[in-house]
Amino acid sequence: MKYKNPIIPGFNPDPSICRVGEDFYLVTSTFEFFPGVPIYHSKNLVSWELINYCLTTDSQLPLEDAEASGGIYAPTIRYHDGIFFMTTTNVSTGGNFIVHTKDIYGKWSEPAYVDQGGIDPSLFWDDDGECYFVSNGLDENGRIAIFLCTLNPFTGEKSTPTRLISYGCGGRYPEAPHIYKINGYYYLMLAEGGTEYGHMETMQRSKNIYGPYEKCPHNPILSHRDNPGPIQATGHADIVEDQNGNWWLVCLAIRPIKNMQLHHIGRESFLAPVIWKDGWPVVGNNGTIDFEMEGPLPGPAPQPVSRDFCDNFDNDKINLKWSFLRNPRRENYLLEKGRVILKGGSDDLSTPLGHPTMIALRQEEFDVEATVQLEGEIKCGQRSGLSAFYSNEYHYDIFITKEQDSYKVCLRKRVADIDVIVATQRIDYTGYIRFKLVANDEWYTFYYEKDGEFTELGKGATSLLSTEVNGRSFTGTFLGVFSENGDIAVSSVAVKKP
Repeated sequence: MKYKNPIIPGFNPDPSICRVGEDFYLVTSTFEFFPGVPIYHSKNLVSWELINYCLTTDSQLPLEDAEASGGIYAPTIRYHDGIFFMTTTNVSTGGNFIVHTKDIYGKWSEPAYVDQGGIDPSLFWDDDGECYFVSNGLDENGRIAIFLCTLNPFTGEKSTPTRLISYGCGGRYPEAPHIYKINGYYYLMLAEGGTEYGHMETMQRSKNIYGPYEKCPHNPILSHRDNPGPIQATGHADIVEDQNGNWWLVCLAIRPIKNMQLHHIGRESFLAPVIWKDGWPVVGNNGTIDFEMEGPLPGPAPQPVSRDFCDNFDNDKINLKWSFLRNPRRENYLLEKGRVILKGGSDDLSTPLGHPTMIALRQEEFDVEATVQLEGEIKCGQRSGLSAFYSNEYHYDIFITKEQDSYKVCLRKRVADIDVIVATQRIDYTGYIRFKLVANDEWYTFYYEKDGEFTELGKGATSLLSTEVNGRSFTGTFLGVFSENGDIAVSSVAVKKP
């Protein structure tokens, strides 16, 4: 059966997956964005629905000190004896921890912190019920390695000392360790090579969980490092067996801007079939993946997917797809029937470690059109509008503001240490305004409504919001609605293909 990648587009990196009967659950990283660790559900591994988040309270997810690309790193989701467990790292506050729940749609526990360093933790239960906790970390000489202990997953209390079990398979930055037991072997799967264009997935196995581990003879089992195609940086994977005995791998990958080694919509989740040959996994097309693949999918046949989104704020809860930058100041968001009031404070989109008043959606495709309608009084110095937001140092914003008795729409560009207004137009404001952003792989074009028609105000290059230009960055572009230094009502948001 044919299917299309990515299975979960936009900023959805570091996927981890588990199965319960005929249901699959997948989680991804969220870094400095709130709520943390989205949970997706599927019956066929291709059609995924966002159903919840693992981390929904400030006590579970403290992000006060989370810099751009800080916060929550790679999670792992597992199901054992009727309970879901998720382990991850808050690199800004607390380190490695575990949360659990019996109800995947309900609230998760408070974090149980684990006294083992490193990042990218994972859990494994052996046949005797012993729970193992594995992560990467540094040895006594500062070399990155993989470490293992046993613990109580409800409390995080270790029952054995942490032991070094592997240095990986020769690639730099061995990370994202997962352990599986298959046909009497313990398999240790790792991401290596860094999460950039040299990214790869490797496999080792041993009869003893503590090693020594032998390397797969055809490592890396997944990599596009030597493949010049439109999918790059494949790695950071997890595998799962479906109810029919077939194996599958989920991984992250990126879609660079055409003819550039730059990407801006984030690391996304992809799927590949896995077959076992001579005791080792063969992933996809002998270690590579494509936008269109074929495999024995479980469950109902995939249906065409629409990425369109419309929110008129007519429910009693905010839509699950909305995210916030760090812990939201909840008093700044008032959901009313048919609109949400954004109460803008002094933190703006460029404030370091700030908590600006913004609701944001992941940009899921290169070609997208986002339209927002804003209503209400505009006071002097207020800025309310629509943003292509990557981080506090990289964003483009179209907004309305007031100076004395006149109103203007402006286009602001923040790129590294440059923060400038590049276009301005005076308007007659009668209490509401509509903005539109149209994106393709090269440009964001910004419009405001005038006399019932949209008028272009200016453009911004997508390349300047890319991860590679940002430097040390692991997220992706959001489409955000914001207000600074004043209140605004948002009555509708629509995102569709242009």
